Amino acid sequence: MRRQVLMFILVLFLSSVFGQASYSIPEELEKGSLVCNVAQDLGLDLNRLRSGRARVYSGDSAEYIELNRERGVLLVKERIDRETLCGETTPCALHLQMILENPMELFLTVEITDINDNAPVFQKNERRFEISESAVIGSKFMLEKAIDPDIGLNGLQSYTLKPNDNFVLKLHSQTDAGKKVEMVLQKPLDREKQEFSSLLLTAVDGGEPQRSGTMQIHITVLDANDNAPVFTRNVYKASVKENSIKGTVITKVSATDSDKGSNGEVSYVVGNNMRSISKLFDITDDGHLILNGPIDYEKAKKYEIDIEAVDRGGLSDSCKVIIDVGDVNDNSPIINMISSSQSVEEDSSPNTVVAVMSVNDPDSEENGKVRCVINKFIPFTITSTSTNFYSLVTDSELDRETASEYNITVTCSDEGVPSHSSSVTLTLQISDVNDNAPVFERSSYEAYIVENNTPGLSIFTVKARDADWNQNARVSYILEDSSVNGVPVSSYVSVSADSGVIHAVRSLDYEQIKDFQFRVKAQDGGSPPLSSNVTVKILVQDQNDNPPQVLYPVQTGGSVVAEMVPRSADVGYLVTKVVAVDVDSGQNAWLSYKLQKATDRALFEVGLQNGEIRTVRQVTDKDAVKQRLSVIVEDNGQPSRSATVIVNVAVADSFPEVLSEFTDFPHDKEYNDNLTFYLVLALAVVSFLFITSLVVIISVKIYRWRQSRVLYQSNLPVIPYYPPRYSDTLGTGTLQHVYNYEVCRTTDSRKSDCKFGRAGSQNVLIMDPSSTGTMQRIQSEKSILDEPDSPIEVRNVTYHTCLPLLLCITKHFSKMLH
Repeated sequence: MRRQVLMFILVLFLSSVFGQASYSIPEELEKGSLVCNVAQDLGLDLNRLRSGRARVYSGDSAEYIELNRERGVLLVKERIDRETLCGETTPCALHLQMILENPMELFLTVEITDINDNAPVFQKNERRFEISESAVIGSKFMLEKAIDPDIGLNGLQSYTLKPNDNFVLKLHSQTDAGKKVEMVLQKPLDREKQEFSSLLLTAVDGGEPQRSGTMQIHITVLDANDNAPVFTRNVYKASVKENSIKGTVITKVSATDSDKGSNGEVSYVVGNNMRSISKLFDITDDGHLILNGPIDYEKAKKYEIDIEAVDRGGLSDSCKVIIDVGDVNDNSPIINMISSSQSVEEDSSPNTVVAVMSVNDPDSEENGKVRCVINKFIPFTITSTSTNFYSLVTDSELDRETASEYNITVTCSDEGVPSHSSSVTLTLQISDVNDNAPVFERSSYEAYIVENNTPGLSIFTVKARDADWNQNARVSYILEDSSVNGVPVSSYVSVSADSGVIHAVRSLDYEQIKDFQFRVKAQDGGSPPLSSNVTVKILVQDQNDNPPQVLYPVQTGGSVVAEMVPRSADVGYLVTKVVAVDVDSGQNAWLSYKLQKATDRALFEVGLQNGEIRTVRQVTDKDAVKQRLSVIVEDNGQPSRSATVIVNVAVADSFPEVLSEFTDFPHDKEYNDNLTFYLVLALAVVSFLFITSLVVIISVKIYRWRQSRVLYQSNLPVIPYYPPRYSDTLGTGTLQHVYNYEVCRTTDSRKSDCKFGRAGSQNVLIMDPSSTGTMQRIQSEKSILDEPDSPIEVRNVTYHTCLPLLLCITKHFSKMLH
């Protein structure tokens, strides 16, 4: 049968600030078992438990009870063994502290009741006695007590001895609630009748169900030893410090035996069968009780030991030794962090709680009094909120930009001699608040860009920094609205929001705009965001992208303009002046003039800087009337650009002479030379295409003739073959009935004009169904030209068809050449 939960409320008391309640539960409850509904019992709202961050603190290393804030109940967190937790101490209770933030502190006491989960156990399975046959009736023989860790009714209740012919059991209650058992001789022993006997000692508890343990007793009957040892005192008291070394003498016990010889020799043994005690204490043959292992005041403050005195005849007596353990300052304070914050905002007000801790020292009196301090020169302080509880709070303003992290070391020391201390370090991050605006690296910026830039070119980068952190320090760049010459600045430049890189939106022209300025705003990602702005000036640099433009002499496409030079002109005569400008600036606009070509280079020269054309010698009658000068104008850019101007000069004294000479002045010899080249090239291409077509046509004719011969000589069924665009005489209607030829004819050789006509013909391939596989080629439908007087007729696509076309094209080219 599974253990049932028995719970009842012993004491319940609650006030507005402090409360105390007591509960009782049995041991060995399953994990997760209900202890109590603390919210209902104490009249607390579940929301109050959650908002107050209610928690249960036991102060021990093992936590057996936990609080479920969602349900407001106490649950068993770990299996509770009362014997392990409290041993023989009664009542066995867990002292809990329920903590609510407001603050509110509630003291809970949970008593662990015993269940019969342990059977009485003897340390040894058997024990042997050697009893003299002269033992008198009423002689006592001390038996080993059975150990039952349970208490109350569940603990050891009685012993039975079987068979009980010679002995009976006698129980004696002791101050530690234990029962001393003695085997009393009620009938004299007779070694001659029975030298050996075996008895069964049974220890029984009072639990439900009842449990028991047994030990076998073997008795050997000896001869006469009729006196038992007797202790001088029934109870001995002693004390020892918890840090005493092994082998320290605690006290001395003494027992005497009135017998003589070997029957009067007494030996001592530690009667407690608990292993924890038998390992800690030992007794010598002369009765000195010595320390055999380390003892701890925090684990046990007092020990009660049973000492037995046994003589050689097996007679014995017992006494109790009570040992008080003295406390020594051998424990450092234990710091438990109950609640701590990983971070705190930099704008937190003073006295903001960042951590709550409990400090315990297991030592007693002055050795257990604790005082806590923190490291200096930090904006925090530690305060004591209640007994053994401390709060770490802020005591001044915080600034993350000054210090973003603090390592707070809490040191707790006791008041013992020598003093012991413990410390714990808490790393606290200072959370950022958006209290700093972005700051540009400069108060203003100037950038240069060469004109004719590629759209999207990176011009310059503006940079702003924000002393805040994370999102609050994430800077975005925004181009503020403005205009340049009435045009939005966004049509000239753009700003990358993330990097602050300024890009040119379009290609800039120095001749249209030489500089402009705008404002860029840097805005952080805080809430609300902070921002600052800066002025950026863009200077456009000139590039040699414009060639010189000749203003004079004006170049006309149709008429010829010439400058007249009289034959009487002297050396240095100013013929004309070439006037040119360059819209670029600087050295890109510095112009120089050079004479490139001339009919007579020895007659004229051009001024390098001013473009003036002058004679360099005396004009003579032998000089040609028509003089053609080619002047090149170059700028000083890198690379330089140039323009060429043609200057026609007439060397004559009268205008009629000039007019007669310039009527057949060649407009553009270079143009005629180029045209002649292209016409000759075209004639060569047409000739090549004609020859190629002729070869292809002859090849097709030969191929078809050979195919027809093969079909004519074979006995295979003849399959009609329809060339492209020939009519189907069988009436299927799948092919065209007319095949058209393109022909060329000349109508008037005097004008060398070409006219094209269209002739229609039908070439039909017919198969006679009654024939025996013969194939005939029938040609009909003469070609008819568009005009009746045409001297050329074409029936098939032959050389005669394309020859007039070639002659026509050739004659047209000849006309263009002339």
